[in-house]
Amino acid sequence: MLKRLEIVGFKSFAKKTVLDFLSTTTAIVGPNGSGKSNVAEAFRFALGEQSMKSMRGKRSEDLIWGGSHSIPRSNRAAVVVVFDNSQRSFKIDFDEVVIERVVFRDGSSEYSINGSRVRLRDIEELLASANIGETSHHIISQGEADRILLASPRDRRAMLEDALGLKVYEFKKQEAQKKLEKTEENIAQVNSLRRELAPHLRFLEGQVKKLERADALREDLIAAAQTYFAIEDAYLAQEQRNVAREKQDATERFAALTAELSSIEERATSDAEGTKRLETVRKHETSAERLSSERSALSREIGRVEGMLAAAKQRSAKVVNDPYAKVPREALTALAEETERQAEQTGTLDAALAALGALRAAVRTFVDRFIAPTDDLLAEEERAAYALENERKELVDKDITLGGELEKAKSALARSREDLTAHDETGKELHRRILELAHEKAHEENVIAKSDARIHELGLFTEELERDKTEVLALAGAAALSYEPLSAAPAEERRTQEERKRSLERTKIRLEEAGGTGEDIRQEHKEVASREEFLASELDDLAKSAAGLRALINDLETELAKHFALGLTKVNASFGEYFALMFGGGSARLSLEEPEDIAGLDDEIEGGEERGAEPEEEKQRAGIEIAVSLPKKKVRSLMQLSGGERALTSIALIFAMSQVNPPPFLILDETDAALDEANSRRYGDMIENLSQKSQLIVITHNRETMGRAGILYGVTMGGDGVSKLLSVKFDEAVAVAK
Repeated sequence: MLKRLEIVGFKSFAKKTVLDFLSTTTAIVGPNGSGKSNVAEAFRFALGEQSMKSMRGKRSEDLIWGGSHSIPRSNRAAVVVVFDNSQRSFKIDFDEVVIERVVFRDGSSEYSINGSRVRLRDIEELLASANIGETSHHIISQGEADRILLASPRDRRAMLEDALGLKVYEFKKQEAQKKLEKTEENIAQVNSLRRELAPHLRFLEGQVKKLERADALREDLIAAAQTYFAIEDAYLAQEQRNVAREKQDATERFAALTAELSSIEERATSDAEGTKRLETVRKHETSAERLSSERSALSREIGRVEGMLAAAKQRSAKVVNDPYAKVPREALTALAEETERQAEQTGTLDAALAALGALRAAVRTFVDRFIAPTDDLLAEEERAAYALENERKELVDKDITLGGELEKAKSALARSREDLTAHDETGKELHRRILELAHEKAHEENVIAKSDARIHELGLFTEELERDKTEVLALAGAAALSYEPLSAAPAEERRTQEERKRSLERTKIRLEEAGGTGEDIRQEHKEVASREEFLASELDDLAKSAAGLRALINDLETELAKHFALGLTKVNASFGEYFALMFGGGSARLSLEEPEDIAGLDDEIEGGEERGAEPEEEKQRAGIEIAVSLPKKKVRSLMQLSGGERALTSIALIFAMSQVNPPPFLILDETDAALDEANSRRYGDMIENLSQKSQLIVITHNRETMGRAGILYGVTMGGDGVSKLLSVKFDEAVAVAK
């Protein structure tokens, strides 16, 4: 299966070196330090080894040719391993599988399969499918013959699982666990999204319920509107027809009455005698009214004169009875003037005496006049009273005359009225008809006015109805106006229709409060509900996927446990046989230890070295313990074995694992170094037996082992520090020797 190994710039192989593996057993020999072990490490490197310690280096740069005095250093190291895949041992559709790894001085690595760049994980999965595990149980480096004995129980179990070809299941299990973790993360994210979505969805559901109630209200509104509008249309149309008919009838009657009344009034106006008698009555009425007015004015004048006469009489009586009334105004004036004049002339004593005498005389005269009543004042008042008495008498006489004239005028008015009444008796029926026609005309005018008012009112009702229709159309849609017209309004009271309108208005208000159609809310609810349904479906799918992954993990664990138990039984059988063969007796077996038993043992074996945190599942896995029993020696632990005994035990275990599930190739680097001659023969027999199942590359100094090889590669190193390769094919050599 292993066809070729190509090395360029890797460690001591500065130049390109090719090793063809055309035999089931290939031996690599050479002096110490020539670079034999670099071949085994080249395999490790190409197959994805990450531990620098396993390749005897500290950093990636240590793997690249460092240069010499004759050959400069390389910037990269590359190793190519070529496998025959005609049997499709590798899960890839190529007859030849070429795995290449290149490392650069900056520490970066590149992997490729058949020339295509891949990840390390791809390399590991491909190798695992061909029973080439990452524990490198198929590559035993120099000094690691007893590595499996010194490994911890869990590491020993990993090596055993690797040798049994169970890593494929482990990879599948790990992949399933990663998918499960990712699925659980997705479930958590979906649940988080659903939790975030839930309040908004509940809010939208509440809004949609309101809209559903609004839909019910809208249906009620449509039904109510159809009934109301149909009846209202029929009612208004019927009322408009009735009012129009009433107005037309009233207009026709009004025109007929107007014509008849005009004719009768014309006849009444053409009666001249009646007009003359009417004018006489009006003339007498005017005369009587005039005389009555004059007499009224005369009566007021008589009252005025009588009042003045009474006042004059009162004044006369006062003059007679009041002494102060006897002093005339002229006397007082004269006394005052005389006093002033005398006062002005009192310039000297004589003049003053003279003035005083004159003043005394004036006062005497005034006193005499005051004491003696004067008849002039009384005569004046009496004359005024007499004049007023005469005037009153004249007015009374005139009133008597006007009274007579007024009686005559009233008598004439009565006679003229009697004449007019007598004349009008014949036309009484005509006048009564005029009044009736006037009344009927006024009634028809009232009917026409009421009809006009009703027509205007019906117009307002029609406009209001159109507004109502527009509002309902906006709220309920065209369905509210899709109704069958009625030929006539139902015979019911108007308040029934008014109650329908109030109910319609209440429904409109409730529908407006409900938020109208809410198409945006419905659309958003639909989208959110669809999103929630999608998330629920995704969650269900994820839950099913998680359940499937858990079931797959359980199945893989079951399969692993079954294959591991079966493989452990087979390995124990081969291990016991090889151990007895190597030691000439005794026994050896592998056993499972419980997790609590191996925890302290792992720490003891690690020697206190710092280890990374291990998954809880790994801690719970039982490790592998090795129990041996030597034929002539009692041992309690592997640490009591000598170096040779550990090497023989390790070889027996390695060969046992390889026998149960043979790897494509097995590399043994000086695993026979500690063997004596007898054990070397047994070792050679075991190699020859094992070569029938696996391809062997043996690095050795042992002649016995060399003799079992089909091809022998010799590695030498010159003064430039470069490893060189020589090869011998024993089959060809034997043919040449013969």
